[in-house]
Amino acid sequence: MKGHGENFMKYRFLLSELVHKNIKLQYRDSFLGMLWTFLQPLLTMIVLSFVFNSLFGRDSSKVVNYPVYLLCGRLLYEFFSSSTKRAMRSIRSRAGIIKKVYVPKYIYPLSSVISTFVTFLISLSVLVVVILFFNLTNIHPIHITWRIVFAVVPIIILFFFSLGVGMILATLSVFFRDIENIYDVVCLLLFYVTPIVYTIDRLGFEAGSMQLKLIKLNPLYGIIDMFRACIIWGGPDTFWQHWSMHIMLYCCVAAVVCLVVGFLLFYKFQDKFILHI
Repeated sequence: MKGHGENFMKYRFLLSELVHKNIKLQYRDSFLGMLWTFLQPLLTMIVLSFVFNSLFGRDSSKVVNYPVYLLCGRLLYEFFSSSTKRAMRSIRSRAGIIKKVYVPKYIYPLSSVISTFVTFLISLSVLVVVILFFNLTNIHPIHITWRIVFAVVPIIILFFFSLGVGMILATLSVFFRDIENIYDVVCLLLFYVTPIVYTIDRLGFEAGSMQLKLIKLNPLYGIIDMFRACIIWGGPDTFWQHWSMHIMLYCCVAAVVCLVVGFLLFYKFQDKFILHI
């Protein structure tokens, strides 16, 4: 562990440069540049709200503010999807450098996840602006409470969960090229089985049903629900209905397991990468 820590400290400046480079390359040919970090989730929220609000946003007792509800889920899902996909491609896309220069290979998927995390944090400003808009116009205002500080918990869990999944995918994609196409389908399925555009009660499943249990097995469900509890349901009567300590513990365990499995798998096969990239 000491050797790994020293190795990380030795290459920390390279990691910082790679993160900075990844962010710059993301908007290199874009006229609006970093502004898209703000505009993309905002425009997506407007379109999806227009399409789905009549279906899933009618019951104000269950959805305080549908556009904000949608945006919370969309922002967190988009970070998970984008960060894991970039981490998955990080080794193969740098095959030329890996073959010529020694750099700890974990630096590449790690920098991909961190750079996506930075843009995700910037995109959270959209959520602030949208909430201010609804509160100032008094259109379905959201009462923000001190419990908003707990929002950092699901964000941290999501970061480590995404990093763990990204490390697993980065390893698998070196040996199985089809994993990229398979994962695109998996992400699409995750979007629909995770309550992002709908509320879980709209599915009509009975409490304790097998379908409901399967949906809640998805760590993204718990992470997004906890985040929404801090933003939308911060009141004392509603917060604990959505912030379950059991779900939080489950999400933490899932993140740690993915992280450990991801790094162990990566370290076990990293010496064989050069033979396959």
